[in-house]
This record gives sequence, structure tokens and C-alpha cells, in this order.
Amino acid sequence: MNSTGEAAALRSQTLRKVDLGDGRTLDYFSVPALGDIFNGSISRLPVSLRIVLESVLRNCDGRKVLASHVEALVNWRSKATRDEEIPFTIGRVILNCAAGIPVLGDLTAIRSAMIERGHPADMIRPRVPVDMALDHTLTVDYHARPDALRLNTALDISRNAERYRFVKWAAKAFGGIRLFPPGSGILHQLNLELLAPGYLVKDGVCFPDTLVGSDSHSCMIAGLGTVGWGVGGIEVQAAMLGQPMFMAMPDVVGVHVTGALRPGVTGTDLVLHVTDMLRKAKVVGAFVEFFGAGLANLGVPDRATVANMAVEYGATIGYFAVDEQTLAYLRQTGRSEDLVRATESIYRAQGFFGAPRPGDVDYSRTIELDLSTVEASVAGPKRPQDKIPLNLLKEQFLDTLAAPVASGGYGKVPSGIMARDAASDQHRLRDGDIVIAAITSCTNTSNPGVMLAAGLLAKKAVSRGLKPKSWVKTSLTPGSTVVSRYLEEADLQSSLDALGFSVAGYSCATCVGASGPLEPAIESEIAKNDLVGCAVLSGNRNFEARIHPAVRASFLASPPLVVAFALAGRVDIEFASEPLGLDIDAQPVFLRDIWPTPSELAQAQALASNPKFYLEAYSHDFAAENPDWSAIPQIEGEIYPWDPDSTYLKEPPFLEPMSTVSPLRPILGARALAVLGDSVTTDHISPIGSIRQGTPAGSYLRELQVSPRDFNNFGARRMNHEIMVRGGFSNQRLRNLLVPGKEGGVTAHQPDGETMSIYDAAERYRKGQVPLVIFAGQEYGTGSARDWAAKVTKLLGVTAVIAEGFERIHRSNLVGMGVLPCQLAGGTRVSDLFLDGTESFDVVGLGEDVRVRQPLQLIIERAGGDRTEVPLILRLDTLAELDYVRSGGIMPFMLDELAAKAGTPDR
Repeated sequence: MNSTGEAAALRSQTLRKVDLGDGRTLDYFSVPALGDIFNGSISRLPVSLRIVLESVLRNCDGRKVLASHVEALVNWRSKATRDEEIPFTIGRVILNCAAGIPVLGDLTAIRSAMIERGHPADMIRPRVPVDMALDHTLTVDYHARPDALRLNTALDISRNAERYRFVKWAAKAFGGIRLFPPGSGILHQLNLELLAPGYLVKDGVCFPDTLVGSDSHSCMIAGLGTVGWGVGGIEVQAAMLGQPMFMAMPDVVGVHVTGALRPGVTGTDLVLHVTDMLRKAKVVGAFVEFFGAGLANLGVPDRATVANMAVEYGATIGYFAVDEQTLAYLRQTGRSEDLVRATESIYRAQGFFGAPRPGDVDYSRTIELDLSTVEASVAGPKRPQDKIPLNLLKEQFLDTLAAPVASGGYGKVPSGIMARDAASDQHRLRDGDIVIAAITSCTNTSNPGVMLAAGLLAKKAVSRGLKPKSWVKTSLTPGSTVVSRYLEEADLQSSLDALGFSVAGYSCATCVGASGPLEPAIESEIAKNDLVGCAVLSGNRNFEARIHPAVRASFLASPPLVVAFALAGRVDIEFASEPLGLDIDAQPVFLRDIWPTPSELAQAQALASNPKFYLEAYSHDFAAENPDWSAIPQIEGEIYPWDPDSTYLKEPPFLEPMSTVSPLRPILGARALAVLGDSVTTDHISPIGSIRQGTPAGSYLRELQVSPRDFNNFGARRMNHEIMVRGGFSNQRLRNLLVPGKEGGVTAHQPDGETMSIYDAAERYRKGQVPLVIFAGQEYGTGSARDWAAKVTKLLGVTAVIAEGFERIHRSNLVGMGVLPCQLAGGTRVSDLFLDGTESFDVVGLGEDVRVRQPLQLIIERAGGDRTEVPLILRLDTLAELDYVRSGGIMPFMLDELAAKAGTPDR
């Protein structure tokens, strides 16, 4: 029997019907039935893998998805060496605007190329349902005022009108895209509260909800039992076109959950604990699956908080199986009873319902999580995995303040920092003062427990006469309008308003660096005195220079703690012994005095769990009710009419001949563009934040007669590759070891040794036809699933990145752009190579016939003539990745494949 016959037979043997409980039946492909066919023990597989297996079975066609793929996954073994690849076809796609708009731009370029080859335009259109939210563009320009929401939203649409005009065109031209305009909420919270359907149906066959998204925090939906994660915009293109994603067979790490959270410990404290624990456990690239009796004590909001930050602990997914808590959340958020019953029936029929008990499932390894050991904490000042118990924050901050810069400190002398007057609101700014306090980000605003706790704490603070310190910029940007509905119903929003936490937008703001301006006097004082100004936010990322250029230390904290820190005005506080301030009777008020009691929180949560808030919030037509959005014109046509004079939108260059050349050939005589250390983030690599004068990007805009006040930020200009490439590796806190003692996007050009911007050096190397490489330490590419981190690497002319270790999404994005990820073998560290920038490099062993994870050799030619040979591993992990790289990237690969499928057109 041929492969297509085998596939058809397998599908026919597993086809079943499920009773949905409302008189309807639907077909499904039974995963339990595979155990008999392949003599495998399906029930021993982790639940998350069983759901992937269902997709492989359902899409088994004998061409791309083979019966052997199904068999390989059925026979997954917990301790086995992983050398198989799995074609995972997802059910739907979600797009944020930051990466989603470039995705639509890339698809437009592919469509244009298809038309040029004589094929119809509608060959390039979504083949799965797509939801897109414009949720990453609002900036907190206005805050702590009742009209902040209206002013910021109007300014957002005004600034981004050209980009939104393109989005409106794309949604109509491509079809199949449900669009949520500015002000609707953050994609991941919308996904949790509204978009996730429980299950999907196609051609009369039902199956579990699965997805990928263009934002790394798409993995949040795993808290609802959906297998889904972020892949970056490059891979999203293929998923939208219905292509399976070829992934290496994963390890699955089980986290055994016991106990319950203690009173006063929040879901935020839990996720910071888990992030610290799992980052230390090195789960990078693995599936993490939570199981055990303790899950009964965690509702979906807390689970989603933990799932959201899987990318921060390095996992592909942090999965919680569908169970009674899931069904309760679906009901709470206004899903119909028919949908809830059908979801339960389908998951039970497949053996997907309920978290495993200890011993039921084989995991690659198991980690214990006792919820009762979680304590109040924050994370920072530079990474989300650096948890600090709240009672040790003052001590650790002062230690970090005094520690040398080389060891991660600030090299400051904390003289006088201990002398703080709780009653005073006027003093010179000092190291450790908080200048930004923001309740922000889908991680926490989707969790009513912590949002209500913030409101209750604010209400008590207001009753005692407390106010935030005058130097603190406060803001509240919920992830959905539902949050405002239950805060107002509980009579808590007015207290938040009184403390400056009025709603500034329904958007991802401060967490993505859109914190807006500080008072000029404050920013000037920070710069003048070289102060370590601080931010406290309820977000998921706090990387250097991300939150605000003037903020050097950022701490992640729960929403109620954000309010408390705003009242204190500083991070160097011991909450147990130092008051937040003085009340109207001049009596000290401590954090314990205003912290919500369990009964107060339970009462507020009971009120907030009313489905009417969700039904009312999502019955509105966000687009029709926003006149600024409605005023943006609708462009017609199959192809977007690019404006050659636009400084925002340019047709992507990734299908031009120079971008479609295979890099699989020996690299000879290369130079290092940068040598970087550990934990280099996509914030360091890809442009983020405001575009400044005097930088290559700023100078480019000035040449085009753009006023500095209209520079906007890199996020808004991601559809202009000329600006983005000039911002590559330009983060002001980037430390390139080729220019010791300097920070920012600079390097030393060789052989002359001249110091210049990374962009200018790359251009000079390009003119000299000198190949480029980048060296980096461990955890290279942590953070956002930002495809531009790979795109700017490609556009700068970098052929290979040689690192000690890669984060999952960034490695995939490099492959998708045709840049070779090469890993140092045998535990070799970059510091062991003793590079000073004068070296040249060869990478040998590359050729069109390379295999998955092939060993390579790095030859270092030093200025004095000495040669050093260093083993590398080519981190192309699947056969599909080899194909992408041979084509010069995933875009040219897809174009060639789709054109071949279309056949020779009639001319």
C-alpha cells in the first residue's frame, strides 16, 4: 500500500462519532483507537502530546503528514533521544499588531510574486480562521486624568493611521481575518475571554482547539486547555496558509502540583515562583505539563497567568488540561451551555479530559510544585526569572546598587538612601525611587483576583488619605473592557482613579515599552545625577531599557503591590517595618493595614464572576463605536498600492534575489559584527522604543524631512525595513565586547579598528563583500517572539549566529530568515575563545548536503597568525528547516512550493 493509501486506511479505522449532549453528533478521529493499531500505550502519553497526535492523525494525507509520523508520536518514549520531526497542523491563528502587521506585509509580497508568476491572487489567503487585535501601539502619553483613555486612543489612531489603513485593506483583501481595532483589548486576554471556542469543527469533523500566534505570549491560552504557543511572524505565515509546522519531537516535563496558595499570596507571586523554578530547571524548548491534586485549587485565571509566562521560563508551552475548572471558566465568561457540554463530551471521548494523577503518565522528568511554599515576591531588576522575596527586596536592591557593573550591578554608593521620610512628598530624586508604577499586561489584567485585590487595596488607601508620591507616573491599561466593568460594579475603579490609576487604554502599553514620557524635570534629574530610577509593573518583561530609556531597574509585581509601591515611591522599602505613608491623622500606615482580607477578596470575586460582564462587553461592535477608526478609509484591490514616499510602509524585500540565496556553503574570512554575553534578548537585537535623533534611523528620517517629533517608535515603523535595519542591535544597554566599556549599538570595524555604529560597520563590510557572524552566550534571543530580531540580522548581512545556546522562538526565526544558528559544542563558552575583534573566521562543513544538527568546525584566524579550531553544531533541527534554509528562508520556500502546487499557468 502506498503512503496515501496508508493514510486513508488509518483515518478510516479511527473515524468515530461523538454525542455532543444537545441532540447533535459530530465525527472525530479517535486518538485512543490508535493504541490498538500501533500497539502503543496512548494513555501513558502526556495530555498535551495526545492533542498534537490528534492533529497529526486528522491531517494524515500520505503526502506531507504520513502514517509514520502518527506511529512515531504514538510510540513517544519519555526518556528517548529525540530525532523525529512532527508535522503539527493548527486549527487557527491569532495576530497581534506589532508582529501581525509585518506578517500581512510579507503575505502581500508573496501574493505580488505569485501574480507576477501568473497565478491568481486568492491562492495567498488564510486557510484557517485568523483573529487580529491592534493592541501594541497605544502609548501612555496621558495618565492620571479622567480623559486619558479617550486622548491616548485618539492619539494612537492618529499616529498609526497609515498602518491601520493597510490593515483595513489586508483584512478585506485576504478575507478570513476577524479584526479588533484599537481599544478592544489585548489579544491574549481577548483570546481567553472571547475567542477560544473550546473546540473546532471543519468539514463535519470536530477537534480540540489548537493555535499559534505572532506574539510569544500566545501560550497563555494553554491555561484554558488549548495547545498553542507563539512562533513569531515568520512561521505564522506558513500556518495561515494551512501549512503544517514541522517541530522536533519534544521532551515533556511534568510539574506535580500539590497544596494551595496561602492567604495573601497572589497568582502573580505564583508565576514569578514558577518562572524562577523552571528557568533554573532548564526547560528551554520543552513542553511543560502541570498535573496533580493541587490543580483543583487553581482556577483558569491563575493557570493562564502561569501559562502566559512559559516563554519567560523558556518552555514552548505550560499546559493545563481541560477539567471542571475549565468548564466553570467557560460558563463564567458567557460561553453557551451547549458549547460547554460539547467541549466536555469531545475531550472526554478523546481521553483528553482531566489532569493526570501521579503515575498515570510518563514524563521526561518531573518537578515538584507545592503551592503552599509560594511567597509574596517581585522579580528584577533586569530579568523576569530573577525572583526576589518581598521581605528581601530592600536588602537585595541595595546590594545590587553597590555591586560592580561587570557583575550585573550598578556600581553606586548608596549613601543616604536609608533616610526616607514617609510623610514627605518633596525631595531630590535618589537611586531606588520609583518613577513608573503601571498595572499593565495580559499576564495579570486577565486575572480578576489580582485586579480586584489592587482595587480593594486602593480603596483602603484612599480611606486612610494616602496618595502616590508626586514623582511616580501611575497608569492602568487593562487587557479588556471587562476589567473596567467588574471594577466599576465593585465600586473600586473610583478609588484607583483617586490614586492616579485611571484607565489609560485597553492595550499592551508599559510592558512593551510604551510607557510614554516622564516629566522633563524628572528625566533631566535622573540623567544629570546618573540615578537608578525604577519602574514597578504588573507585566511579564523587565529587560534593560525596555520599559523606559531613563529607567535602569524594573521590577515585576502583582497589581496590588504596584499600587503599594506607588504609595511608597521607592523600592528600597521593608514593608514589614516601614510605613507606606501617614494617614489623615498623621499615623503610619503599613502594607498589612490595607492589604485585602480573604473574605473581602472572596466577596469581590463572587460579584466579578457574573457572566453578564463578558456578554455585555463583547456584544459591542468595537469598530462601529470608534469614530476615529471608522474615519480611516477602506482601500480596495487585490494588491496594496505601496506609496514610494511613505516613511511607514515599504514592500518587504525578503523575496528579492539577494535574499533567496542558500547560506549552506563554507563561510570564509568572516568578521565578527558583535560579541555578546548571556541573556541577550530580542529587545537588544530588534529595534524597540522611540527613535532618537543622531542614530542611524533618526538620521535616515531627517534626510527624508521627517521632524524629530514625528519619528514615532520602531514598533510603529516595522513595515519600513530601511528604518528597522538601521536600528538593529541599537539598544542603549547592549554590551558589545568588541568595544569594552561602551554601551549601545556600536562596534569596532576591522581591520582598521574604527569605532562606529553596528549599521555603519555592516554597510562597510557589505561593500567589501566580507561575510559577518555574531557571537553570543547562553539564552540568546530571550523575550518577545519578534521576527524583526531575525530580519535585521539577515538585512545586516549576518550569515551565522554562533552562540552557547538559543531560545526556541528566536532560533526558529533565524532559520526562517535563512540565517544559520550554530551552537558551540562540548560546553565551550564564548569567553573561552578570547576574542578581541581582530580575528577572522571560517565555518567549514557547510554544504547543500548537510544533515540535521550536523557537526561543523569553526576556525579562528588570529591577528598574529595563530589558528584555533572549535567544534560547532548546526542547529537546523528538522528536515523542514533544512528546506527553508536551502531556499534562503521560509518566504521564498513557501512561494516556490505554492507556485509549484498551482502548476504552470495559462498565459
